[in-house]
Amino acid sequence: MDKLEQLINNQVKDWSLDQEFYKDKEIFDLEIEKIYMNSWLLAGHESQIPNTGDYFLFNLLSESVIIIRGKDGEIRAFMNVCRHRGSHVCLEIKGNVKRLTCPYHAWTYNLEGALVAARNLSTNIDKENLGLHSCSIDVIEGLIMINFSDNPTSLAMMKQELSEPMQMFGMKDLKIAAHRNYSIEANWKLTVENYNECYHCALAHPEYAKSHSLKYDESSKEYQSAQKPMIDSLAKCGMKDYEISADYENQIESQEQYAYARYALFGEYITGSEDGKALAPLIGDITEYNPGASDFNLGPVSFLLAYSDHVVAYVFTPVTHQTSQCDVYWMVDKDAKEGKDYDLERLIWLWDVTTKADERIIVNNQRGINSRKYTSGPFSEKESTEKSFISWYLDHLRETL
Repeated sequence: MDKLEQLINNQVKDWSLDQEFYKDKEIFDLEIEKIYMNSWLLAGHESQIPNTGDYFLFNLLSESVIIIRGKDGEIRAFMNVCRHRGSHVCLEIKGNVKRLTCPYHAWTYNLEGALVAARNLSTNIDKENLGLHSCSIDVIEGLIMINFSDNPTSLAMMKQELSEPMQMFGMKDLKIAAHRNYSIEANWKLTVENYNECYHCALAHPEYAKSHSLKYDESSKEYQSAQKPMIDSLAKCGMKDYEISADYENQIESQEQYAYARYALFGEYITGSEDGKALAPLIGDITEYNPGASDFNLGPVSFLLAYSDHVVAYVFTPVTHQTSQCDVYWMVDKDAKEGKDYDLERLIWLWDVTTKADERIIVNNQRGINSRKYTSGPFSEKESTEKSFISWYLDHLRETL
């Protein structure tokens, strides 16, 4: 702890982190407990489990969570740990069950997590106290969020301020058209840092930079000249202009962080496609294509990018202290039919090629950080969100001292 305190105190404001923050296993263990076990994480969409008994697993490091729809239609989350001797109860990543039965000794739980059968268990044992451990869960406009803490931060303000923008995109009426998992040989912070800045976009992502104005500084003439017509056309497209910021730097005490912002697409581009043309049917309240993209922050490591016809979700999680992963979900209107209303390869093209490029960038970043010659460097003015993330991160580690 003395070493960590010294590292934090020596950290230069608005400079990248010292090497130890990306390599030290003990610091990584503190991060997991302080950040990942206490933050709300996007786990999926309720469309994945439409029927009674439908479930899927959400796995993070040594933890596994069963997300399941009960007989009453409610979605619940249980730790995938049998109350007998700890075996995983569900072994398949998804499925449909009438009851949850442990494959080891057949202890059986109902869809509400209560223990209903345990062979040869003494009559002196109270089965009511042996239900599956619950995991904190909430559903915001169809998006399933989970939190491993017994006393999680509140989602009340996120719900209050993001519900309208989410309804505008019809989040509750979406479905997951595709899901890809990308393994990244780098510390989880590098993946989040990379997502939070577009300083690299023009050089590293020509496919993205061709159409997205965020490659420019927000004060630049190029950005502003694209932004104004996009904003001016919102109303005729059935959309509203929102600007919401309660994320890293502006997080409200006792509340999970969140944010929303919209930026323009260039030229004739109306969505995030290779040719600028529509990819799927319009979603939510949108009546015609608006040339822009909306960013949502849902906690510190879960993000949404919403176009007029689809939504892309990003979730960054650690695997080890020097490996991580990125889960990407592409969502379209629930009634859209693949092959008729959208082509899957066209739909995923931009963010598949961009994420693969990001993977290469981040891995190279980690390789350089591993060098004996690595020293931290100053952030540019275009890395403001990354600065805020690092400041937020260091504040969280200080709380462990």
